[in-house]
Amino acid sequence: MSTSVGISGQAGETTQPCPQCGAEIRVDGRFTTWCAGCDWNVDPERPGEEPGRLERRRRRLARRYGERLATEVAAGETLRPRRDAAGLAAYAIALAVHGVTVALAVGAVWFLVTGWGGAGTVLGLVLAVLTWTLRPRFSELPDDQPLLTRADAPALFALIDEVAVVADTRGVDTLAVSTELNASVTTYGIRGRRLLTIGVPLWEILTPQERIALLGHELGHYSNGDTRHGLIIGNALRSLSTWRYYVDPTPNPTLVEAFVNLVFILPRALLQGLLILLDRLTLRATQRAEYLADSMAARAGSTDAAASIMNRFLVLDSAETMLRRETNAQQVSRRGTADRQPWQGLWERLRAHMDSVPQSEYERQRRAATLRGQSVDATHPPTHLRHQCLLAVPPLPATVTTDAGTESRIAAELAAPATTAAQRIVKHGLGH
Repeated sequence: MSTSVGISGQAGETTQPCPQCGAEIRVDGRFTTWCAGCDWNVDPERPGEEPGRLERRRRRLARRYGERLATEVAAGETLRPRRDAAGLAAYAIALAVHGVTVALAVGAVWFLVTGWGGAGTVLGLVLAVLTWTLRPRFSELPDDQPLLTRADAPALFALIDEVAVVADTRGVDTLAVSTELNASVTTYGIRGRRLLTIGVPLWEILTPQERIALLGHELGHYSNGDTRHGLIIGNALRSLSTWRYYVDPTPNPTLVEAFVNLVFILPRALLQGLLILLDRLTLRATQRAEYLADSMAARAGSTDAAASIMNRFLVLDSAETMLRRETNAQQVSRRGTADRQPWQGLWERLRAHMDSVPQSEYERQRRAATLRGQSVDATHPPTHLRHQCLLAVPPLPATVTTDAGTESRIAAELAAPATTAAQRIVKHGLGH
């Protein structure tokens, strides 16, 4: 949903009567006009359902589990990582899926070795190719993003290590700097080394304490029992999705293709059922992991900082719109000046834009999220429930803080990749 239109900068506010209740409402041309008294136009661009039955089911489950966990927190229960019967069942199914892949690999080798009159060689090659597409995957370091090591950014890695202690885990091995309004953690390589990805646009609009809370949230994912993205279950979900792709019905089929579609009805139903079952068995743990990561954010950066990040995420569409506008302006003019390139000052302009977002827009987004009752995606609880859970327990002070000297050193370490990110956004757009 787009939340901002027009131009950034200081907006001239006007007032008008609400067409529904008559109350006086403020109008900022950059944002949706709405009424706080009766919620008129609070969510004018409510999106439709995501395509695909599985995705719609995932979102419904995410909302349901998110609401249940929020109720548990509100009732005073403390969420902890745990391995329950659902988790064990998910591991069993995942291992069975990988067992099929192993069996195919053994069969491919057997047919290739025996030959079986030539036909075995062909069948072995087919099985080998199929096994290769189903194999477990190990993530690799991105080759399109600047990468930093401890030697490149000692102050930032020291901060990450300090936050990691609070999150009851260890730090990361590599830091990637992206152009996305996001941050994430993952593992890469067969040894499971750790990668933290920080999107410069997100980092630049956060305060120092909010950045610490962000690090606490991301590092918390390493210690909170999120199995869906782990090597075993994550690869099993990928293998099942690959199988489902192979047996998906051919649209507008010929007579032969229609027969094949008919033959694959039962395999499709089985694979769809397994995917749905794995979703059900792992989604609650994934929801719990998000709430636990939020609690780590509060422990590291303070409850106020963690809640402030939630508010920031409510209006990220406005930041995205502003950055896309910068890209479009560059593509139209395609020139800078002798003393200033178009990407220079981008982060200052972005921060100024975000500082100018009125509180009424934050409130509108909160109300719209509550009305929708849906999650950001298939694995995250609804943002308004995450915010509610943070405030449902006694507030926590910051465990980790920084001084001006540390912040200056970190800024210097990120200066070069931040400039690269600004150049890429202005030239090619957000996320490139």
